Amino acid sequence: FQDWMLIGQYNVPQIYMEQENDWDRDLLLDPAWEKQQRKVRASESPGAAAGACKMRYFWKDGLAFNALIHRHRPELIDYDKLRKDDPVTNLNNAFEVAERYLDIPKMLDAEDIVGTLRPDEKAIMTYVSCFYHAFSGAQKAETAANRICKVLAVNQENEHLMEDYEKLASDLLEWIRRTIPWLENRAPEKTMTEMQQKLEDFRDYRRVHKPPKVQEKCQLEINFNTLQTKLRLSNRPAFMPSEGRMVSDINGAWHKLEGAEKGYEEWLLNEIRRLERLDHLAEKFRQKAAIHESWTDGKEAMLTQKDYETATLSEIKALLKKHEAFESDLAAHQDRVEQIAAIAQELNELDYYDSPSVNARCQKICEQWDALGSLTQSRRESLERTEKQLESIDELYLEYAKRAAPFNNWMEGAMEDLQDMFIVHNIEEIQGLITAHDQFKSTLPEANKERESIQAIQAEVQKIAQYNGIKLAGNNPYTTITPQSIDKKWEKVQQLVPQRDQALQEELARQQSNDHLRRQFANQANMIGPWIQNKMEEIGRISIEMNGTLEDQLTHLRQYEQSIIEYKPNIDQLEGDHQLIQEALIFDNKYTAYTMEHLRVGWEQLLTTIARTINEIENQILTRDAKGISQEQLHEYRTSFNHFDKVRNSFACLTEFKACLISLGYDGDAEFARIMGIVDPNNSGAVTFQAFIDFMSRETTDTDTADQVIASFKILAGDKNYITAEELRRELPPDQAEYCIARMAPYTGPDAVPGALDYMSFSTALYGESDL
Repeated sequence: FQDWMLIGQYNVPQIYMEQENDWDRDLLLDPAWEKQQRKVRASESPGAAAGACKMRYFWKDGLAFNALIHRHRPELIDYDKLRKDDPVTNLNNAFEVAERYLDIPKMLDAEDIVGTLRPDEKAIMTYVSCFYHAFSGAQKAETAANRICKVLAVNQENEHLMEDYEKLASDLLEWIRRTIPWLENRAPEKTMTEMQQKLEDFRDYRRVHKPPKVQEKCQLEINFNTLQTKLRLSNRPAFMPSEGRMVSDINGAWHKLEGAEKGYEEWLLNEIRRLERLDHLAEKFRQKAAIHESWTDGKEAMLTQKDYETATLSEIKALLKKHEAFESDLAAHQDRVEQIAAIAQELNELDYYDSPSVNARCQKICEQWDALGSLTQSRRESLERTEKQLESIDELYLEYAKRAAPFNNWMEGAMEDLQDMFIVHNIEEIQGLITAHDQFKSTLPEANKERESIQAIQAEVQKIAQYNGIKLAGNNPYTTITPQSIDKKWEKVQQLVPQRDQALQEELARQQSNDHLRRQFANQANMIGPWIQNKMEEIGRISIEMNGTLEDQLTHLRQYEQSIIEYKPNIDQLEGDHQLIQEALIFDNKYTAYTMEHLRVGWEQLLTTIARTINEIENQILTRDAKGISQEQLHEYRTSFNHFDKVRNSFACLTEFKACLISLGYDGDAEFARIMGIVDPNNSGAVTFQAFIDFMSRETTDTDTADQVIASFKILAGDKNYITAEELRRELPPDQAEYCIARMAPYTGPDAVPGALDYMSFSTALYGESDL
């Protein structure tokens, strides 16, 4: 040792060992000892303070020995309780602690040092040398343990993030797997109410169940990018999720889910249209069938009666004429029967749920119609056999019957048309019906003239009979249509006309309301659609421009994200308008090219894009802080990247990236292949700006390596090629020690001992491929 030296304003001993390295003066710089020495110097004269430079001064009172121990193992010494005027206690305390806890044998007696004017300097130097070796070895072990703890903490954190990603990805894929079969289920319901409930369930899915999953998908991509950044910063290989859980797999499953959504919604609306059409046709069938069945009631009995067998000649002729009128009426009803059969056929083709009852009723009507035809023919033949015996017939009755029958049929058709159900989908269609109705009303004056003419025939019959003293035997023998029935039906037609007017006007009002809903939705959609597109373009520009620091860009993006989120009420309002449109069964909109489905997808893409852009800036900040990259360097990297990124999409194709590398001084296909393996490990064919920053920072900075970790373990193992569980538990924190023990393979070298662990293969594996 050399003499003690005066350093700065304090008398601090510094010992120089005749070794390869100097002992850092911090080994003896104990704050508690310095504080006490300062008090001593304050109470002594300058001469005495200068004399304190001699070694015997520092070691005789025992405080220096205690300070040396307290500097490195403060828990072993309560320095504040030591007194300078009790050197024997101080020295014995230091020697006993060193022997008990530091394995330094006791070489001197306190009484020999205190009772000697000049203690043996060589003995003291030997003693202090033992302290040096004890503490320097412990410091190396502590440094090695700290490095290992740091590396293990990084790996544990990364593994935890990988497990979180795997769980979140599995949960999201499982939800998609459960949801797609529900969306692909196309089992139709029988009634409109049941299909409306399906549509309401689908709206609940869109409003309640899907939005949280959109957020989970976005968060999953952000977690994946952050994990990859942390792996690159810690010199670890890129994280490869287990099969089927890649981000691309999730995006593929999500795309399939959205396809199923679109198909399911289209199917729902088509099914509702079909059921609406079926309900309309079924009601129309029942109405026409009821009218026909009412008309045919009693016809079979009429056609099968034998009244002509006992009738007079005039009665026979009357029966024959009456039968001719009936045949005319029968022919007029042929069209209605054909309409009933056509409607039943259409209901069968559209798979109406109550088709069996419809078919049975239609079959009965057709069979009855055939029977009526046969009976009509049979009765005509019977009447014609007696026709030669018939005389003249009352022409006025005949004319009345012939004119009354078609007019009566016209009135029945008019009443049927006026009560006919209708279904329209736009203003043009209802206006067409209104026009047709107006045209019908324009024919009423002429029809009234015909009615008055027919009634005049009956009046003429009465007049002639009265004039000639003819006693009329009951009603017109050629027809059952009485003047009273004609007037009654005409009155009914007059009543139905304003009712039809009202129904058409109500439908016109409904269609006008629907048109208002279309315009209301279109006005909002025509603003929201371009707004979303502009925001997407602005985000693209922000991600390329370099205005201010990364923190400024991040703040700007978060403010921008908040402004987008604050726009959400407009989307919700549009969803409400769209729901009103669907509830009104509106299936087209000529006022806008935007659909709610397109706007939903655009909104979700906008939220995802801004979240990804913010995540990219956060990762750049993480890279900058971890690698020590300056703002000027980042600006230079971005300028260089943008110069070669021709399409401004934050990706560079291979040709552009190769040109960028050549401009930075890299050349050769082998070098280019090596760099591409770093920046594009998945062979996607494109390089992100984040990967470009990672590469440039890796080229200019250094990170921990497997060799450094092996060297640290070797120190803890005492230069052995293996380490034991006991040594790991002694040198490392409990959780990290158990982490190493659980993962280290047994050591199998020739110098192996029972329980030896292979720390070399473990260290190499830390920088190899992950098991997850």
